This record gives sequence, C-alpha cells and structure tokens, in this order.
Amino acid sequence: MNLQKLFLTFLGTGLSPNYPKILSKLAALAFGILLINTMGMQTLFMIILAVAIIGIFEINKYEQRMQQHDLPEVVIDEVAGIWIALLIAVSAAHSLTYPYAQWLAVLLSFASFLLLSQWKPSTIGWIHRNIQGGLGTIGDDILAGFAGGFLTVVILLGLEKLL
Repeated sequence: MNLQKLFLTFLGTGLSPNYPKILSKLAALAFGILLINTMGMQTLFMIILAVAIIGIFEINKYEQRMQQHDLPEVVIDEVAGIWIALLIAVSAAHSLTYPYAQWLAVLLSFASFLLLSQWKPSTIGWIHRNIQGGLGTIGDDILAGFAGGFLTVVILLGLEKLL
C-alpha cells in the first residue's frame, strides 16, 4: 500500500470489508480524542486544515487514476468531518457545568455527524451531487461536520437549561 492510499483510507480503515465508513469514523473519533487530550484543540484544528487541503488534491489525483468519483475506500473526508464536529462540541462542553458534558459531547458529535453525513440535507446534499472531484468529496463532509458540531452544541446547551 502506498502513502497516498494509506492517507485516503485513513490508515486502511476504508479498506474494511464491513462498514468502512463507520469504522473510519470511530477510528477518527478515537484519534481525535487522543489528539485533544495530548496536544490540545489548536493542534487538532491545524491537522484538520492540513488534512482537508491535502485531501482535496490527493482525492483528485486518486479519482483521475481510478476513473471514478466518490470511491467507497476514500474515507479521509469522513475523518475531517468528524474531527470538525468533535472540535466544536468538545470546545463548547468545556464551558458547561453538568457532569459528563464532555463525554456527551463526544457521543452526540459522532451521532449528529453520522446522521448529517448519511442524510445529506440541504446544502450538504447539493455539494455532494453537484461539485465533482476532491472539493465535492471533502466539501460535503466538512459542512456536515460544522452542522453536526453546531447541532451538538444546541443539544448540550438545551440539556444544561433542563438540568
């Protein structure tokens, strides 16, 4: 396996015969939590930025070589999206006072990103359908990550009002 495929499949998780997208999201979530706890949120933000930019160009090259758009083994877009949702949710959870807010932020960010990346409502779906290449592949999951993160923040703030 070459370096490009290792990157695009997020260390091979996208090559799993069963549920590669879910497996890659879970692996990215665990890796994101590890990065936040060891290196901080600023580092995760910079890694997201690098992964998204590099991902656009590498997906373009890979799709040209394979002569196909939106290949199932390419999961780096899912990774960037889940990291964005996680980053937004965990940063909001730091200001909450109820117990287990951070773990709830992690679980809800995963669930909300999973929902929005599969459902693809509104602009997320438009980007997925109408923008080709790496920008379209990364773009819909980046937007789903932002929407999932903000949905999680709304739920967390609502829970704080109730509790």
